[in-house]
Amino acid sequence: MATPAPPAPITDPASLAALLAAARAELPDVRLLTEAIDRESYRLDETAYLAAGLPGAVALPSTTGEVAGLMRLASRFGVAVVPRGAGTGLSGGAAGIEGALTIALTRMDRIVEIDRGNLCVVTQPGVINAQLKAAVAAEGLFYPPDPASYETCSIGGNLGTNAGGLCCVKYGQTRDSVLGLEVVLADGSVIRTGGKNVKDVAGYSLTHLFVGSQGTLGIITEATLRLRPAPAPRQTLLAFFDSLEAAGDAVAAMTQAGLQPVTLELMDGETIRAVEDWHHLGLDTTAAAMLMVESDAPGVGAAAELDRAEAACATAGGREIVRAADAKEADWLRHARREALHALERQGTVRMEDVGVPRARVPQLLRAIERIAAAHGVRCATFGHAGDGNLHPNLIFDRDDPAAAELTHTVRDEIFRAALAMGGTVTAEHGIGAARREWLPIQRGEGAVAVMRAIKAALDPQGILNPGRVL
Repeated sequence: MATPAPPAPITDPASLAALLAAARAELPDVRLLTEAIDRESYRLDETAYLAAGLPGAVALPSTTGEVAGLMRLASRFGVAVVPRGAGTGLSGGAAGIEGALTIALTRMDRIVEIDRGNLCVVTQPGVINAQLKAAVAAEGLFYPPDPASYETCSIGGNLGTNAGGLCCVKYGQTRDSVLGLEVVLADGSVIRTGGKNVKDVAGYSLTHLFVGSQGTLGIITEATLRLRPAPAPRQTLLAFFDSLEAAGDAVAAMTQAGLQPVTLELMDGETIRAVEDWHHLGLDTTAAAMLMVESDAPGVGAAAELDRAEAACATAGGREIVRAADAKEADWLRHARREALHALERQGTVRMEDVGVPRARVPQLLRAIERIAAAHGVRCATFGHAGDGNLHPNLIFDRDDPAAAELTHTVRDEIFRAALAMGGTVTAEHGIGAARREWLPIQRGEGAVAVMRAIKAALDPQGILNPGRVL
């Protein structure tokens, strides 16, 4: 299947012009971008080979009231709206729609409250993930969700996509750290879901409905997020293997043994060589695969956990197993894993995909990815969060390869089918967005998608919130 074309505009220029005139009169403090050169930077997110439209205008509100005012006007004039965070997404969920209004939440960048007594933080959506982590760490606290782009991605974007990251194997995805939200609905009304209570079963779980909805049901303007006491410094182990299968077997063995490391990451040989070529860390570039295992267990628990992980790796055929000498070396290794995509991008045009399978099926998925890429003669580098079954095959092409886009979709679709045949998913953390929306009914079934459409229609009867995304 080819990636669908961007949705046809549902906003006529006269309606947008009327909205802008009303916004200037009623919301004078909202910054509006209308020049084409300013709007161009809001056309795309970081999704490769995506066709996207040029926003008709971009609004940069700084308060919930301003977002609500913009949505009231969008509802009044029938203008489509694309909510957007930092634009680091990999599914096209925040890419532009021709002639529509993009509402960028980057100016809503205030941490409202760090509540030590209740182990939570209240934040606006424009706060960068790394900034939030640093702010709560200064209070001796820990916010677990950590996408690889944590230094540039926003909390709002993390919430919109239910972002994952390197710590999911132990701490879960973004939704597992969300206690409550403030959301502006399509008609401009504002609701709150949840709060600071750890336990709250009053009514439907609306909080989890909005997390991962990619701006199709409402715009998140504030979040109450769960914190944890700062864990112990991590201890880090690297294990190198002669085959991807052996690394996958080690992951399966650790899962079966009941280990729950904070990080269990995989890089294949292509990725190892690209990272080493850039960062010169002394990685074994002759290996076919590498696992990075980290523990933040307290006291002697971390060493004991890594001892068990080392035993699993050795049994699976790990040929070289080393431990970071200190916290600084561990930070370097972790940073190298986060930079894996950028290391590959130095070698050509990269299409990064996002599939997941039940954890015990990681070895089979690795074999399938290798087989499919080889069958089409496509260079593929795979890394990912092997501990929770989430792998990222990266298809690498020469920058001027005219067949790159077509081959990408052919290989991607075969990998998707392989993952689904294993009981997996076509997206474990990046989201459906625009790039994968034709696969949602294939994975979930028409009945489940019909329920999603009914929810969408109830909350957004005009269909103005991020049309053509997810559904």
